[in-house]
Amino acid sequence: MSVPTPAEVYQRIAANVQTVLRGKPQVVRLAVAAVLAEGHLLVEDVPGLGKTTLARCLARSIGGSYHRIQFTPDLLPGDITGVQIYHQREEAFRFHPGGIFANVVVADEINRGTPKTQSALLEVMSERTVTVDSERHEVPAPFVVVATQNPIEMEGTYRLPEAQLDRFLMRLTVGYPDLATEVLVIMSDRAGIGPDELSPVVDLETLRAAIAQVRAIHVDTAVCEYAARIAAATRTHVALRHGASPRGSIALIRTAQAIAATHGRGYVTPDDVKEVAQPVLAHRLILTSDAELAQRKAADILDEVLAATPAPTMRTPAAGTPVG
Repeated sequence: MSVPTPAEVYQRIAANVQTVLRGKPQVVRLAVAAVLAEGHLLVEDVPGLGKTTLARCLARSIGGSYHRIQFTPDLLPGDITGVQIYHQREEAFRFHPGGIFANVVVADEINRGTPKTQSALLEVMSERTVTVDSERHEVPAPFVVVATQNPIEMEGTYRLPEAQLDRFLMRLTVGYPDLATEVLVIMSDRAGIGPDELSPVVDLETLRAAIAQVRAIHVDTAVCEYAARIAAATRTHVALRHGASPRGSIALIRTAQAIAATHGRGYVTPDDVKEVAQPVLAHRLILTSDAELAQRKAADILDEVLAATPAPTMRTPAAGTPVG
């Protein structure tokens, strides 16, 4: 039996998700690309647009373990990472895993957790390990955090620190549906079609193989240089206090590899890099005080950077290049 290609894995997950999340094919493409790149995803938008629905649909489409952590001000770090509990009969401490130990973790309304609780995610999102009482514990592989937050309601919320934002591969917004799509959403709700009705369409072994194939997709040196020049340009832009770090340029290439796979290609083009630049880099940029006072947006500044950074001219790779 042949192993599904990353493109086939993408098509299965995307089709499954879109039976519930209607009219947002590009949002779904980017979200599934984050999974194929084994990167973490932050979905940020106003209430009622399907942030948690998208997160749950992704989790339900994958045949691995799934935990949902509802972030609240009284949530403790140990609820996320786990704790050592003393067992009197055994006269020994035993580690009890927290909610983070799953293949897909939905961190719902992440900005309602306190800074102390949010910091419990820093190690595991970067290193895929949790350290409790000086003992390291590995989380399952693959491991993806899909977090949601509401950017307009500030009461009872805590701003995500830059160190945590930088650990998210992408930040997405869902956006309002058009009229025809909203009618379909209403009809789906009346028919009882939701994330809980979805069944897994990809098992863990298939997903692991697809992730490995995505990581092996060909990236020309010129494309790597292009990504690095985009990141470097953000560090010298007059409106930015801090630009994208090398982690950002690495994320740009990894996401471009995943996007190339969703298009059925075994190589990355400069257009793939451009396609993912906004969701990968915009949330990593910190504006200067003057830019904030002028109400400038990171997305607009990134558009300026992309327009001013020439893309390399690429030749199509030889026929022997594997296709995702």
